[in-house]
Amino acid sequence: MGRGGARAERDGPERRCVITGETAPKEGLVRFVVGPDGVLCPDVTGKLPGRGLYATASRPILEKAARGPFARAARAPVTVPEGLADEVERLLAARVVELVSLGRKAGVAICGFEKVRDALAAHGEGRGRGAWARVRVLLQAADGSERGKAKLWTPEGARWFGCLRAAELGQAFGREAVIHAAVASGALAERVVEEAAKLRGLRQEDGGARVAP
Repeated sequence: MGRGGARAERDGPERRCVITGETAPKEGLVRFVVGPDGVLCPDVTGKLPGRGLYATASRPILEKAARGPFARAARAPVTVPEGLADEVERLLAARVVELVSLGRKAGVAICGFEKVRDALAAHGEGRGRGAWARVRVLLQAADGSERGKAKLWTPEGARWFGCLRAAELGQAFGREAVIHAAVASGALAERVVEEAAKLRGLRQEDGGARVAP
């Protein structure tokens, strides 16, 4: 596993990190564009107009960001705002929450210990049906009880993330706080994996997975 959660095998589009000079899969990098005023802007959705400049989704690397590397890549004067890593973290967290919320509305994201436990058990026993034939993502709040979180496991082929806080997971489900959530396998789950991996790089989570007993 590379920085920012990028897969070691390079089977997709690649971009060069303007800070380290290393080439890596695009999914492990954060896109930036230079606005009309010359200020560097994070583009976590990849939709802002302009030439994309990429940097590794890693707090230590982004904290080293200076105007020099971005200016050279953009071939124009660039202003790197203060607190760039903090802003990228905020935007990525909001993006992951948004995606999980979309999953809830589509019926492919659930929360609550018992519901998640049952989905994991059905996955392991091959009893899942329809959208829930397989669990792709297990999300557990970083500030949740470790004892409670240890009672659930990451099934084979799924990914575990603990980079969201309980209040953030709660936003995705319209609740004050959520500790356990899961997303069923599918296109949206892959987007959650990609963005959560980047967020983990900004929050410096170790990403340790819990495996099925």
